[in-house]
Amino acid sequence: MTAILQAHALGKRYGQRQALTDCTLELPPGHVIGLVGPNGAGKTTLLQIACGMLAPTTGQIEVLGERPDGATSQLARVGYVAQDTPTYANLSVADHLTLGAKMNPGWDAKLAQARIEQLGLNPKQKAGKLSGGQRAQLALTLAVAKRPELLILDEPVASLDPLARRDFLRHLMESVAEHDTSVILSSHLISDLERVCDYLVVLVSSRVQLAGEVDDLLAQHHRIVCTRRREADLPAGLQLVSAEHTDRQSTFVVRTPSPLPADDWTAEHLELEDLVLTYLERGLDHGAPATTRPRGEAR
Repeated sequence: MTAILQAHALGKRYGQRQALTDCTLELPPGHVIGLVGPNGAGKTTLLQIACGMLAPTTGQIEVLGERPDGATSQLARVGYVAQDTPTYANLSVADHLTLGAKMNPGWDAKLAQARIEQLGLNPKQKAGKLSGGQRAQLALTLAVAKRPELLILDEPVASLDPLARRDFLRHLMESVAEHDTSVILSSHLISDLERVCDYLVVLVSSRVQLAGEVDDLLAQHHRIVCTRRREADLPAGLQLVSAEHTDRQSTFVVRTPSPLPADDWTAEHLELEDLVLTYLERGLDHGAPATTRPRGEAR
């Protein structure tokens, strides 16, 4: 398999509202992929289409090499935890495990029971009486115990306190490491992405602004500060991401796969938060991919 998810010109319309437009994306297997973007970027719609919960209006998508059409065989390969980490308030923890076993042909009862014991959850406790963190952990247990090839998490920790978030992410990484599962994690919390993700996708207005392995992206991006100059005066081959100017000084964020050329500037690598925010701002301002000036263009 060359990709866990491939989308081309994907779109989704609800009546007069366009929730997803022209989304093109290819995600490799074997990663914990962080999906980040502003509210309304189309992240939840994309993930629900990937799970087979929604049908796209336009475009094409394949998940694990198949169209996510809601077929039982496809659903068994994908685990999903929604934003509100849904559980059934009137069902006990044990009832949830029984339901999971009945609905998933590849259900791992030993794994589910071991996780419940590790979390210290009372099997007789009604889900409605659990804390937010406990419900999130129960939802994660249901998702990983079906032994999916792909686990999709749509902001599952956004409403949790810092300790509950840390515990959730720790248990997530334990499950991923043990079962070699690919993960797509949507989150607004960049600190969480830094903790667990090794691949990043920045989505703004349904368009992919940035995608790649985190270490590679951080190595390729630089913030350079120099005496005021035009963007056209930068060395050829630099991909300009953003530019700010004062009367005497210019600050550029640039991307280059090769070492940054020497010049009369100071340069530094970006932290992940600065990298994400730069592309979020750029996407909202311009809505178009960055361009690279061809070699030989006049400085």
